[in-house]
Parts: sequence; structure tokens; C-alpha cells
Amino acid sequence: MRVAFLGLGHMGLPMARNLAGAGFDVIGFDVFPAAVEAARAAGLPVASSGTDAATAADLVITMFQTGAQVLDAYRGGDGVPGLREVAASDALFIDCSTISVDDARAAHALAEEAGHRSLDAPVSGGVVGAENATLAFMVGGSATVFDAARPLFEAMGARIVHCGGAGLGQAAKVCNNMILAVSQIAVAEAFVLGERLGLTHQALFDVASNASGQCWALTTNCPVPGPVPTSPANRDYQPGFAGALMNKDLGLAAHALDATGVDARMGRLAREIYREFAEGPGAGQDFSGIIHTVRAHSADPA
Repeated sequence: MRVAFLGLGHMGLPMARNLAGAGFDVIGFDVFPAAVEAARAAGLPVASSGTDAATAADLVITMFQTGAQVLDAYRGGDGVPGLREVAASDALFIDCSTISVDDARAAHALAEEAGHRSLDAPVSGGVVGAENATLAFMVGGSATVFDAARPLFEAMGARIVHCGGAGLGQAAKVCNNMILAVSQIAVAEAFVLGERLGLTHQALFDVASNASGQCWALTTNCPVPGPVPTSPANRDYQPGFAGALMNKDLGLAAHALDATGVDARMGRLAREIYREFAEGPGAGQDFSGIIHTVRAHSADPA
């Protein structure tokens, strides 16, 4: 099976490498030269363009930043054919980007209008999950197509969930990331409070990680150095999952909240906090660096 993997960033490159390691014939592409060089250094074949990578491909995976980028790539334009035009007949299109439900459904329609099969399959688990092939995939699309694609997902992840029809993988992702954002802020606030009260980071971690405060934001993405050696806090908050991306995802959540009329005050507040974070150095830091914002906004003790 010839696989075109478009988008070789922090997440895409290890995912593509895991597919290649599982025996798939993978060729990649990225618009950023540094990503292309990293892919070549990792031994992954790279095409000269997305169109070249997807030509005659049986599987086209996209890992982009926005829904507009996905739709533009599927459609093509300005004399450049779209991915759906050059892929092999009845190719499988899998979009692993995190985009809006509406854009995901539009991507499904574009692929299916051209005679292809389609899934939306955003991921969770960060760079560590991508590197270790332990990602969680939230998949939207028909059950038949999902079953056919399962071996591909299993080469890249450890938890694969069929969430329902077109766009519902993205629906699950936006809900999951709203939970994650709120919990990461809560964990950061608790550590800053613990500092002010005289608790060591390790003592608070030992209690909360084995009590009702246990969550992924604490036990995997701990926002202070020490308790979880693999967390981004131990490498100067290098992402991981960057603050700019969390801000983007919370924008998708806010759009979904507006569309559905859900009263989600914590989710909306998390969006405002991460929007501020991403307007400064936090854009390029792991989103657990939100603890810096909590400290900066905390009043000096009386």
C-alpha cells in the first residue's frame, strides 16, 4: 500500500515513521524546509510536492494546522490538482488534523465526491505518544471504512475509537481538549497554591496522583520539573503540544459552544486564559507552561 503522509511536523513525522516501520510504503511531504530535512535525516522518503506524494497513493494522510489547509489541499487550485484528483482510484483519505466539525464534514464530502473513502481521525497523546506509537485516535466515518483502516491506526496508536459518522472524531477531539485545557490550568493553579502554602512539588504530586486529583495533566504533563521526568517541564517546556495549538483548539471549542448553545463557563474561561498565553512566549512553549501565567498573575502574599 502506497501511503502519502502530508504534514511532517512534531507529530506527523514520528507517525509517518511508525507506518514505515510497520511495513507500509510511505512517502512524505511538508511545506516547511526544516521539516523536510528532518524527515530525510530520519530516513523517510520525501516528495517534491504534496501532489507528487499523493499521485497514485492508496492512502492519503493529512496532518495540517487548519481546516482551510485541508480543504485547499483536497480541492487544489491555481493550476495545481487537488489530492483527490491524483490519488489512486478508491483511495482512503484520513485527516488527522484537528479542525472544526464542519470542515471535517466538508473534507469527507470532497473525498467521497471524487470516489474515495474518508475518515476524520484526530489524535491525542502528544509528541511522546506519536514517537512511541501510543496515540489515541478518535475516528469519524463509516464503520466499514473504519474497520478497513484499523491496521493503519494500530501501527501509530494504542487506543482507536470509532466515534460515529463523518465529523464525530473531531467532535470527540474538541470535547477532549476542552477537558484537557481546564484540567491543565487547574493542576497549574494547585501547584502554585501548594508553593505558597509550603508544599514541595513532590509531596503534592505524591498525594494528588494517587487521590481524586489524578489526571493526565498531572501524571503525564506535570507542569513542574521533577515528579514526572518525561514531562515538558523538565526540558524548559519545549512542546509537547504548543500553547498556540491549544489556543487554536479552544477556538474550535468556542465555535462549537456557540453553535450548540452549551453553557460551558470553564471551557470559555480556559479559552481566554490560553489566548493570552499564546499571545506571548507561550505560543511556542508546551501548554503546561500555563503555570508561568498563574504565577505571574498571583498577588504577592501579604
